[in-house]
Amino acid sequence: MPENRITLGFLIKGAKTMKHPNAYLQSCCAGIVIAVSTMLVCSPSFAAGKAKSSGTDDSYQQQRADCLAGRTAEDQATCLREAGAARQAAQKGDLSNGSDYQRNAMQRCQPLPPDDRADCERRVRGEGSTSGSVGGGGIYRELRTTKPAPEDGKQ
Repeated sequence: MPENRITLGFLIKGAKTMKHPNAYLQSCCAGIVIAVSTMLVCSPSFAAGKAKSSGTDDSYQQQRADCLAGRTAEDQATCLREAGAARQAAQKGDLSNGSDYQRNAMQRCQPLPPDDRADCERRVRGEGSTSGSVGGGGIYRELRTTKPAPEDGKQ
């Protein structure tokens, strides 16, 4: 019985005749399926990583521009160093959120005597008045409380 041979010259230059052309097509299809599957599985995670990195890079670029334009309270070298450190921390996931600042402020009230501690915690929560700025040397928080004079007239 004569063998059926097909020439795949239109696919591969200089192709020889093959006994089993279906094996060639199957291997090509399998390669394509693997490549497409890999792209579909990897692209969402890759895109998510790029989006996170992009947000970090955008923030860094904005901070860097502010440093170079002199729109910060620090000298330029310190500002650029801090922006770079913040970028690295953000990429590692080490930056904290606003609730950490609140907790830190409350912890600073802990060493005070109990009466002063209560007033400190009230100021941290936003009671009273606030003036100043970080750039100006600090934020001054004031809370005025009126206490009745002792009845025996001594203070």
